[in-house]
Amino acid sequence: MTTRHRRKPVDTLEARLAAEAERLREQASLLPPGAVRDEILRKARQAETGSQMSEWLRSPGLQPPS
Repeated sequence: MTTRHRRKPVDTLEARLAAEAERLREQASLLPPGAVRDEILRKARQAETGSQMSEWLRSPGLQPPS
């Protein structure tokens, strides 16, 4: 059986999603208004929302059900 060498990410999921959202917004700013730009902005909003949800789920105030 072969061993799989897995590399762990350096940044947190939240940081990677926020960086991806920023990259997508910069990409969209270079495009003219239209369907392609709207799709890229939608993906940026999804990445930003995912980052915020992950932060909320990891927050210390959130308690598991008892």
